[in-house]
Formats: sequence, structure tokens, C-alpha cells
Amino acid sequence: MRFMKAHLIFMAMRKLSFYNFTSLNGCINGPGGDISWNKQHSLKEDTEYAEEGAGSGNTLLFGRITYQMMAGFWPTPAAMEMMPGVAVGMNQAEKIVFSNTLEQADWHNTRVISGDIVEAVRALKNTPGSALTILGSGSIVTQFAAAGLIDEYLIMINPVVVGGGTPIFNGLEGIIDLELVNSRVFKSGAVLLTYKAGKVF
Repeated sequence: MRFMKAHLIFMAMRKLSFYNFTSLNGCINGPGGDISWNKQHSLKEDTEYAEEGAGSGNTLLFGRITYQMMAGFWPTPAAMEMMPGVAVGMNQAEKIVFSNTLEQADWHNTRVISGDIVEAVRALKNTPGSALTILGSGSIVTQFAAAGLIDEYLIMINPVVVGGGTPIFNGLEGIIDLELVNSRVFKSGAVLLTYKAGKVF
């Protein structure tokens, strides 16, 4: 009986991945939040990768700022014209936004979680459902990373250097041990690195 309970708990665990793009010097944005230097979608190959991710069926997690940026673009006709495959996937996906100030989320299939978000994600990982993916959202990633909740890190490094930007793990204390499990070079010059999370100390 004890084995069966442990097996059911293991089966219920949901994988939490983090994806973001950075500059070569590890910034997620430039001064004033500028991300115009991101070359991820400059070529067909990059767009196809984005479509694959958007259609994965994962539950998407956001901080408020990233959520509002995404919600202001993907439901629009411009998004459907520019990247229809990504737009459909993003709009249909189950989405969660973490915020203590946002009272409601108007983007289709989105719910708001407030309060202790670390404990909320810890509980979420222990419920049945699809895998979880954090997109961008540097403000919450540091908290989840420090708590050891992130299982996999996918970092898309752009071939640009950004001065005066925000580091990808801004404010993180301590060390997170990572293991490189995959790498991919895109024709745009971007490099995708996939890391399995190890110990946090």
C-alpha cells in the first residue's frame, strides 16, 4: 500500500520548465525593458521552433508584466498575420498569471494566482495535469529557482551584447547546479541550451 501511494504521488508530479531568451551577456532586456534585439523569430527555423513550443499543450506560467505584454499581442490580428501557428497555440493554452495586483485576466483560458506563489507552484506540481512552462517572467523565476522548483532550464542565447540590461536571474542568491543535456544552433546565430536542474545551495 505504501508503495502504491508513493507511485501515485510520483505519477502526479508535473515537470516545471523555464524558457527565456537572453543576450550573450545574460540580459533578458535592455534599458527601459527593450527586447527589440531579440532575433529568435527572424528566420523560418526559429518560428517553427516557437510553433512547436506553443503547440506543446503545456500550461503556461507568467508574472504580471510578461503576462500583460503577451496578452496585449497574441490575441490580436497582427499576431495571427505574423505568426499564426504560435498565436493559436498561445491563445488556446491553459495559462496562469501570478500577481497580487491583477484582479482578473481577460486573455482566454487564464487564471490569476496571488499570495505565496512559491507554495502555490509547489502544490501545482503535485497535482495531475500537463507539464508547466514559465515564459520570461524574470520577477518570479528567481523565486522558483531559489526554491528548487524548476526542473529544466531552456535558454535561447542571442548573438548580441546588451548594455545596462536586466540579468536573467536578477537578485538570485546562492548557486544552482545545472547539467547541460542538449544544445541547438539556429541559423539566426541564436543558440538554445537545455539544462537539467541540480542542487540549490
